[in-house]
Amino acid sequence: MWEIIVDKDKCTGDEECVNACPAQIFEMQGGKAEPVDAEECLGCETCVEVCPEDAITVTEI
Repeated sequence: MWEIIVDKDKCTGDEECVNACPAQIFEMQGGKAEPVDAEECLGCETCVEVCPEDAITVTEI
């Protein structure tokens, strides 16, 4: 199981994580990425790699 944290102060809403996530766990809410299906996370960290703002942290729990 994985914990996905999006730093809302860093997130610019470019949707890179939304488009890159193979499990489609993100959606945009209020112009920011939100991990709405976190239980589906594969732990691949693609979202971390594509985020130009380093706003996403993925941690195994």
